[in-house]
Amino acid sequence: MNTELEQIAAEVDTLSRKLKALREEIGKVIIGQEKTVSQLLITFLAGGHALLEGVPGLAKTLMIRTLADAIDLKFKRIQFTPDLMPSDILGTEILEEDHSTGKKFFKFNKGPIFSNIILADEINRTPPKTQAALLEVMQEFSVTYGDQTYPLEKPFFILATQNPIEQSGTFVLPEAQQDRFLLYIEIGYPGAEEEAAILKATTGTTRARLNKVISGTDILRLQELVREVSISDPLIEYVSEMVRATRPDTSHLEFVKKWVDWGAGPRAGQAMILTAKAHALLQGRLSVTPEDIRAVVFPVFRHRILVNFRAESEGIRSDSVTAEILDKVLYKVS
Repeated sequence: MNTELEQIAAEVDTLSRKLKALREEIGKVIIGQEKTVSQLLITFLAGGHALLEGVPGLAKTLMIRTLADAIDLKFKRIQFTPDLMPSDILGTEILEEDHSTGKKFFKFNKGPIFSNIILADEINRTPPKTQAALLEVMQEFSVTYGDQTYPLEKPFFILATQNPIEQSGTFVLPEAQQDRFLLYIEIGYPGAEEEAAILKATTGTTRARLNKVISGTDILRLQELVREVSISDPLIEYVSEMVRATRPDTSHLEFVKKWVDWGAGPRAGQAMILTAKAHALLQGRLSVTPEDIRAVVFPVFRHRILVNFRAESEGIRSDSVTAEILDKVLYKVS
C-alpha cells in the first residue's frame, strides 16, 4: 500500500514539474493573470470546458492560443460570427464518386470541432441555433450526423471567449449551454505595474518562442489523478449545503429568496468537487481542504445562479449572492 502511494506521489511530483513548466511557458507571453491561468489549468485537470469573459483587449484569445501552443495537442480556432452555421463547426456530408465503379456516395467531412483544444472565439456573437450545435459535443464528447455518431479524440476541451452581454451585436448563451461550462472565468483589467510591463513587452521587436512542455497523455493521466484525490464526507456535505442554499425554494437564506430566480443544479456540486480536487492537485496535494472549495466557488456558481430583475436593478450579481452564501454557510467539522 505504501509502495503504491509512493508511486502516485512520485508521479504527481513529475507531472507537477510539467505543470510548472507550462506556467513558465505561458508567462513568456502572458504577463500577470495568474489567477486566470490557474483556473484554465484547473479546467484542463478536471476535464471540462471554460467560458472566459472580459471586455475587448484583455488578451483572452491570446491567452488560450498561448496555452495551446505549449501543449502537444491539436488546436483549432473557430471565429463565431452572426452568419456561422452548425455545419461550419461540426462538418457536413459531401458527394464523392468511386472512380473504380463510377458510383456516387456521401462522405462525412469532419469540421474543425474534431480537434483537442477548441478556441470558440466570441461565442456570443453567433445566434442560438449555432451555439446549440455545441451542446452534444460538450456533454457527450461526440458528434451525431444523420444516423452516425463520431467520437471526439480525448483530451477534448472547448475554451470559449465572450464579450460582456452589454456590448452590441451579441446573443446571450442559453442557460442549458452555460451550465455545460465547468467554469465561468471573468478577466479584469491589469494592475498598474502589469499594464506597464504589457506595454513594454508588446511594443518591441522581440517575440517569445514557446516550447511544448506537456502532452495529451500527461493531461489524461492528470485527469485520472484528479479523480483519485480524496475529499471527506463533511466537505461533500459543505458543497451540497452551498449548492442547495442557492435555490430560492429550498434555501434558508432570505437574500437568496429575495434576489435569485433560479439556483444551481446538481452539476454545480459535481463541478465544485472536481475543480476543488484539481485545485488541490495543482498545489501538489492529494486531499481537498475547505480552501480548495472556496477557491473555485465563484467561477462554478457565476453562470449557474440566475438573479432576478430586482437584484439587477440594485446592482446585485451572482457573485454577490455567492459571497453572501460563503459568509453564511459555514464548514462544519464532524
